[in-house]
Amino acid sequence: MAYYFDEPSRTFSEYLLVPGYSSAQCIPANVSLKTPVVKYRKGEEPALTMNIPLVSAIMQAVSGEKMAVALAQQGGISFIYGSQSVADEAAMVARVKSCKAGFVRSDSNVRPDQTLADILALKAQTGHSTVAVTDDGTAEGKLLGIVTSRDYRVTRMDPSTRVDTFMTPFNKLIYADEGVTLKEANNIIWDHKLNSLPVIDGEGRLLYMVFRKDYDSHKENPLELLDSHKRYVVGAGINTRDYAERVPALVEAGADVLCIDSSEGFSEWQKLTIDWIRERYGDTVKVGAGNVVDREGFRFLAECGADFVKVGIGGGSICITREQKGIGRGQATALIEVAAARDEYYKETGIYVPVCSDGGIVHDYHVTLALAMGADFIMLGRYFSRFDESPTNKVNIGGNYMKEYWGEGSARARNWQRYDMGGDSKLSFVEGVDSYVPYAGSLKDNVGMTLSKVRSTMCNCGALTIAELQAKAKITLVSATSIVEGGAHDVVLKDSGNTVK
Repeated sequence: MAYYFDEPSRTFSEYLLVPGYSSAQCIPANVSLKTPVVKYRKGEEPALTMNIPLVSAIMQAVSGEKMAVALAQQGGISFIYGSQSVADEAAMVARVKSCKAGFVRSDSNVRPDQTLADILALKAQTGHSTVAVTDDGTAEGKLLGIVTSRDYRVTRMDPSTRVDTFMTPFNKLIYADEGVTLKEANNIIWDHKLNSLPVIDGEGRLLYMVFRKDYDSHKENPLELLDSHKRYVVGAGINTRDYAERVPALVEAGADVLCIDSSEGFSEWQKLTIDWIRERYGDTVKVGAGNVVDREGFRFLAECGADFVKVGIGGGSICITREQKGIGRGQATALIEVAAARDEYYKETGIYVPVCSDGGIVHDYHVTLALAMGADFIMLGRYFSRFDESPTNKVNIGGNYMKEYWGEGSARARNWQRYDMGGDSKLSFVEGVDSYVPYAGSLKDNVGMTLSKVRSTMCNCGALTIAELQAKAKITLVSATSIVEGGAHDVVLKDSGNTVK
């Protein structure tokens, strides 16, 4: 006989937080949102933490390299989508890792015999105004000069003008030798009022560029998430089919953490994938797994050796798994049960396996609820797809700007590996839709607003850390009537003239 759950599965919108005592210390400026990303033993520190509890979803329409850089600057992690070739995903990861090391490998380079037209085309392609001139046009060539926007005037020069006639030549450059520290390089930049500083080896070959803007960026983004080499932290998605090829390429590219991207993770396929990684890399490669919606699923993946477990099936705004296959669970109920299983597992083994809540976030306050219910961090798709930094097009629909957004199970993405059940290598039917979401502007502004709400609500609950919130939170179910009461009602709104009942 089938097993029947006693209670209905519920969503975040069916709950509210009840305020607790707030001391004078409970102000948003004192709130820390630091959170573990990977498992750790009692008494030890996790190998990887985030400064904010947000990660971007493993989706074509969400997590490209621009998203990865922008989110890391705010303290979170982006998981580069895996529904592309191994080489392309690894290249994306590598570009993110080279973007911010303090010492940056130059990716805008020309030969001296190229032209102004080539400079302009490269600038249009990369957005970089500083171009290194090397003898062979590569990032490792002998440095001959530098071109910046101050070296030419498009309106007064022929596009066919050779680069070596207007570049700043090597003998007029200020540069640093191999072995210079980042602090020393920044001092040179400030002392000589430079925007960039090339670093060369003993033979004059270009090694790195150090940019003033990276120093400024760090000061503007105090929570930015960097590895031990001052590079942005970035994650990457893998699947249960080509992991033997994909994992080594992503590790070589510098990915800090991997995650098995699957619609349903309670399967032998995930165990085989984790086993393969552990046999070859031990615990040096961090890999999350999922998705699951109950205690059994969590225990299975934790015992398989997952570094974190992702919770949620069918709750995403573009996901139609529930209506197509009839599987899933309300996100709040799933998270509550899995978080309890996580705590139970920690008491038994002394190993804490972080939980990632994936899906079901509609309003900003849902993030706080998810954290209070036990999530260590939240994975978001629709939320991040609305921003400038997502890889999709901004389009005008009916006079309003929108961003394209599609699911990995849609006919557009055709990410069959995510829904793989061991059968044919194809997507037999869709489990996601192709859609638009309202354009929302920059990631930094929106994440800042969301997290200000999270910090404020935590103070209402008397909590200054996520762990304290989970210990102190008082959560209540709400009726359908009280949900209506929670919004504007029985007034005429000024901006629309509409009466809200």
